[in-house]
Amino acid sequence: MDLSGLRRYTPKEVTRARREAAVLAPVIARGGEPHLLFTKRAAHLGEHPGQMSFPGGGREPIDRTLTDTALREADEEVGMRPNEVDVLGRLDDTRTTSEYRIRPFVGVAPDREYVPDESEVAEVAILPVSGLTDPANYESERRDHPTYGRHRIHYFHVDGYTVWGATGRMVVQLLERTTDWRAPEEVDRVVGADAELPI
Repeated sequence: MDLSGLRRYTPKEVTRARREAAVLAPVIARGGEPHLLFTKRAAHLGEHPGQMSFPGGGREPIDRTLTDTALREADEEVGMRPNEVDVLGRLDDTRTTSEYRIRPFVGVAPDREYVPDESEVAEVAILPVSGLTDPANYESERRDHPTYGRHRIHYFHVDGYTVWGATGRMVVQLLERTTDWRAPEEVDRVVGADAELPI
């Protein structure tokens, strides 16, 4: 995993959205191998309960920048202190179906135990990049959304967890910018808007 190009990358920005949010994609070296830290959202949350995501959330008035938002949320959700994260750069803004603009930042964090805040996070999962780039663990589908039209959904199945949705799109871009992995051009299936999610 080569992270050096992230500092030079100029990401695409979403200019209009109802709310701003930011996430931190923490890269952790564990056993000589790069991993990514994800959170599993608590089941009682109103938006996206139980889904895998990077630490993050909505911008608050105390946040001077969206970098501050990402670092504050990582601290609140898993106890990752801002001064122990080396933010290397960011990925393209992502617009969600809930009308958020999410700005993803990528940073290197130490390999240690991270404790989830139970009010927001059910679990912390540190997944190997080798698992995310294994073709056997990846699938995608194309479906029509009533508002946003036809779009592709990516799924990464690693160590009993499934990463998909907006986070899946971020993982695709991060892997394509830092590894030799590329998402296959063809999807595994085309489904209707009301098809069940394979998770």
